[in-house]
Amino acid sequence: MSTAGAAGGKAGSGTGRPARWLARRTLRGRLIAGLLALLAVACAAVGAVTYVSLHSYLLGQLDQQLVQASGRYQACLGQPPPGHDGDNEPGPPQSSAYDCANQQEQQTFSAQVTDGVLHDNYVANGECHLSAADKAVLTAIPAGGQPFTGELSTLGDYRLLAVPSQSDPGVTYITGLPMTQVNSTLRQVATVEIVVFAAALLLTGVLGTAFVRLSLRPLRRVAATATRVAERPLASGEVTLPERVPDADPRTEVGQVGSAFNRMLGHVEAALARRAASEARLRRFAADASHELRTPLAAIRGYAELARRHPGPVPDDIAHALGRVESESARMSVLVDELLLLAQLDAGRPLAKEPVDVTRLAIDTASDARAASPGHHWALELPDEPVLVEGDEHRLHQVLANLLSNAAKHTPEGTTVTVAVTPGDDPPAVRVSVTDSGPGIPEELQPALFERFVRGDTARSNAGTSTGLGLAIVQAVTTAHGGSVSVTSRPGHTSFVITLPRLTSVPASA
Repeated sequence: MSTAGAAGGKAGSGTGRPARWLARRTLRGRLIAGLLALLAVACAAVGAVTYVSLHSYLLGQLDQQLVQASGRYQACLGQPPPGHDGDNEPGPPQSSAYDCANQQEQQTFSAQVTDGVLHDNYVANGECHLSAADKAVLTAIPAGGQPFTGELSTLGDYRLLAVPSQSDPGVTYITGLPMTQVNSTLRQVATVEIVVFAAALLLTGVLGTAFVRLSLRPLRRVAATATRVAERPLASGEVTLPERVPDADPRTEVGQVGSAFNRMLGHVEAALARRAASEARLRRFAADASHELRTPLAAIRGYAELARRHPGPVPDDIAHALGRVESESARMSVLVDELLLLAQLDAGRPLAKEPVDVTRLAIDTASDARAASPGHHWALELPDEPVLVEGDEHRLHQVLANLLSNAAKHTPEGTTVTVAVTPGDDPPAVRVSVTDSGPGIPEELQPALFERFVRGDTARSNAGTSTGLGLAIVQAVTTAHGGSVSVTSRPGHTSFVITLPRLTSVPASA
């Protein structure tokens, strides 16, 4: 049973290979391959039928000639021809067997078999040398049977006919005609068919390729439109989709596909427009709310500070409440400023563009982080020469400060934090990495790490509060500078990498 299963598996694999080969080809390739395969089958069928029909026709003609030659041979020997309705009396001898054989057409074979012994075997106008095997074949021919094709080793293929003598039951007359002309004609026909069918396949392949290419042109336009739509930055707020499939005739299959695709593009464009309008309203709300909250927050902080300056003694519970008011209002002010910054970046507000030394930023932010978190080990890996980028120095400083602050807040004391700046030349870019040896970020949290209000405090040591906007600002500022940010994390190794376009030359105005 296992053998049968293995055999079935092999058979299935053999039949599956052409299907897999076709599946990897384009629709145009499959259509052309199918057209050529069908034409090849049709040509093979026509060729086989033609060959068989011609073979039967030529053999029929040769058999008629063979019967006539046999009758002439017997008449020459004074024997009544086969099927003679007379008294079956032999006629007067006219010639010897040799003379009668040579009176036949060229290459005609004549022989007599008497009591199983072959004699008087001749070839008209030729030599006849028979081997023992040839004699055995000739003596075994049944008398009065149908003509058949036999191969004589010294003479070639012959069409042979054995006819019994009408006057002597022990004698059989054998007559044969060469198959040379028949075989030559069949070979010529086969050669012509092969050449003609090959030319037809080649011509069909060329013309079929052009026809299929022309027929599939509307489908290629659908694919080209889909490719252009797929290449548009739809996630960036692009809502206009001017591309449409030009062939939308519902009477054709491709037109139906194009019409459905155009309707789908219309739905997508409407959905993107609604999303863009919703995001615009949300950005305006965040910007307006942040702007409006700055004034009352400043007033709250001012009144809290004014209450602390009261000349008289302030009860401890009142002092504690005032401290909490100042702390939370300061935290709220930071949150409002971050929300306002994100709203400005979302709105596409341009940042300052000036040469910024990334190595100097790394030194400054690392020094600030060392002063704020002396329990951590801080390390710098910097190139010998300054590395410049074009951008907003204040915002880039904020990006590095956020990353170092996160590394300090979310890792225990004694953790090593390394800031590295690596310039690249192809293409000109600079990589700034902040790597720590802390416990790492949970894998399920990493895909959403740069989204707003995402915190990793539940997985890493919670050394302080977080607004959940720091990494969102890192990504927004980096993207606004034409760069990118990525993170890789596992226990004992977490690395944030910022890639920015490198400034290779400083403008003269700078």
